[in-house]
Amino acid sequence: MEKRVAIIGAGISGLLACKYAASRGFNPVVFEAEEQVGGLWNHTIESTRLQNIKDFFQFSDFPWPSSVQDALPTNAQLLEYLQSYARHFELLPYIKFNSKVVSVSYVGESEEEMQSWELWGGSGKAFGSKGKWNLKVLHTKEESVEEYVAEFVVICIGRFSGLPEIPSFPPGYGPEVFSGKVLHSMDYSAMDNASAAEFIKGKRIAVIGSGKSAIDVAFECAKANGNDIPCTVIQRTIHWMLPHDAQPWGVSLGFLCFSRFPELLVHKPGEGFLSSVLATSLSPLRWGMSKFIESYLRWKLPLKKYNMIPKENVLQETSSCQILFLPPNFYDKVEDGSIVLKKPQHFSFCKEGLILDGEDDPVKADIVIYATGYKGDEKLKNIFSSPTFQNCMAGSPTSAIPLYRQMIHPRIPQLAVISYSESLSNLYTFEMRCKWLGYFLDEAFKLPSIKEMEEDIKMWEKYMKRYSANGKFRRACIGGVAIWYNDRLCKDIGCNPRRKKGFFADLFEPYGLADYKEL
Repeated sequence: MEKRVAIIGAGISGLLACKYAASRGFNPVVFEAEEQVGGLWNHTIESTRLQNIKDFFQFSDFPWPSSVQDALPTNAQLLEYLQSYARHFELLPYIKFNSKVVSVSYVGESEEEMQSWELWGGSGKAFGSKGKWNLKVLHTKEESVEEYVAEFVVICIGRFSGLPEIPSFPPGYGPEVFSGKVLHSMDYSAMDNASAAEFIKGKRIAVIGSGKSAIDVAFECAKANGNDIPCTVIQRTIHWMLPHDAQPWGVSLGFLCFSRFPELLVHKPGEGFLSSVLATSLSPLRWGMSKFIESYLRWKLPLKKYNMIPKENVLQETSSCQILFLPPNFYDKVEDGSIVLKKPQHFSFCKEGLILDGEDDPVKADIVIYATGYKGDEKLKNIFSSPTFQNCMAGSPTSAIPLYRQMIHPRIPQLAVISYSESLSNLYTFEMRCKWLGYFLDEAFKLPSIKEMEEDIKMWEKYMKRYSANGKFRRACIGGVAIWYNDRLCKDIGCNPRRKKGFFADLFEPYGLADYKEL
């Protein structure tokens, strides 16, 4: 049978999937809706920086250039890094730019036959059935639609773009009564830097949101307008935010976030009896580690002064991938009045701007920017033409999208999803997944039974619900157990998960992609 591989998206995960598929002798076709590689990094605002220290956000075989000195590179530096990676490994010939995949449909196997399978795809292998995927692709430059066929599809479209989350309001209390402009941060980020600067200059701006986009937009507005026209940030949920040079009381973030030791303190999916006993015994130490980091952040930043102390502890937020880095000097802008932080539980629109709970006067604004995130689940679901597969990908209000190894849906054959589940360093995790995927495409191993995969998914979901903050388990974050997750991938492909030399080095030294370079 033919073994054609189609990859949707040429962001970080799409480039990695292409590289590792090609390295196994495949000739993948990558469909990218934009005119260049980079994914969402093609549409970030000027002040956006990498949300990770670059040492833990670099390809295993392609380090950052020596010219990039900042620990947190700028969006322009990251985009150039990704483009250099694509050129260096000669990935561009595989990519069809300005080609948006509208839908994918599986043909060749009936739903009844698929329901009867005990193994994924009937055999547990990447190319085990006679089915194929039809991809309907819109070529945006020619305004034409073409169909392509592949035996295996890799979805790399990401969660944080394309389909914005817009708040809803009762009639008469929404943006229809507001005399100014309302837009989502996605639309603001799509502007070029000059247009964005002109758009916000001299305007009273209110930003709604509590994530990285909200902070970056507010910081950019503060730089443009100063304290003469302050930017108001409305946050209903507060998250722990790290200063750009964070090193809690002299302890490196590498040890706190990327070593095995912190993972001893949590109950992990599929752990053994001894590991469970150890996690229970060390739970007070986990609490102490959280307070250790929080005490540093309270000392370093004026959180209490501005009522910006989150309800959840910092390790819960880490386990939910909710923690973020602040732009340099962010709180200087708060201190001088260029940024005003508000924390209402409810708000609504009026003609002049926004009405906040507990305040008599409205927040007057010319522009309101929603930095309220994206409907990543719905975006992923909508790419399937089959209602059955849409329902499979929808999950439920009480469960995350069920993906084995955070990639494979047990009931959807010949397809992998790389960039849905998050970690504290997505590039790190995506490369590990694509290494695993390369072995799987090459049929170096096969998957366990559908029943076993579904049981494994339940264990991971139990972990995420236990340690997530604010019920954010649907984000499917593996940030608190990334090395444990990598261990599962290593065992699947038949390599030793212990990548360090010596017991203490393996326990306390930070793990990075360099440790897995030889996979």
